[in-house]
Amino acid sequence: MDRRVFHGNITTTDIAQALMAEFNQGNTQTQILGEKSNLTIQIASSQYSRSGGRTGVSVNLQQVEDGIMVQVGEQQWLGVAASLGQTAISALLNPLNLLGRLDDIAQDVSSLQINEKIWQTVNDVVHNAGASQELSERLSSVTCAFCGAANPVGGSTCAACGAPLGNEQPKTCPKCGYVLTHDEKFCPNCGQVISR
Repeated sequence: MDRRVFHGNITTTDIAQALMAEFNQGNTQTQILGEKSNLTIQIASSQYSRSGGRTGVSVNLQQVEDGIMVQVGEQQWLGVAASLGQTAISALLNPLNLLGRLDDIAQDVSSLQINEKIWQTVNDVVHNAGASQELSERLSSVTCAFCGAANPVGGSTCAACGAPLGNEQPKTCPKCGYVLTHDEKFCPNCGQVISR
């Protein structure tokens, strides 16, 4: 399961609507389940599809502090693999059979790229909303424990009163955007090595 966190002014509904618009057409169908703060979008081959094998994937959208977390599940690809296998066998028996299976091959290749299309759609929506995997402005400040003033992350002393700031200043994983609050050497979400 691939998981990424995006911070900023973005909602689960923004991404759900974009995924519906992108995938609820042609040989795929979608449905949205859940409530606004935790949505699941199921994307699958249409049961009335005339070409290619069956496939499906689920996308979970969950509201988190100052943003959303997007999780794309493992794609069910056995139907696509079976369709490609059938094409290979028929081509071995008679190479001219490939002509009759061109639609199947094109649909199978398109189905194998569904995860990339999902992430491209998500990234487009995030970019257009001005969100990113960087910490939001609210989370990228450190509150002084003594006077309550907001200070930029990385500062050692409070700009207002001069008191020392805490050691646990948040930062995000450069690969997946997960908020890191401790001195982790690896991201607990994706395993990326964190340089300090």
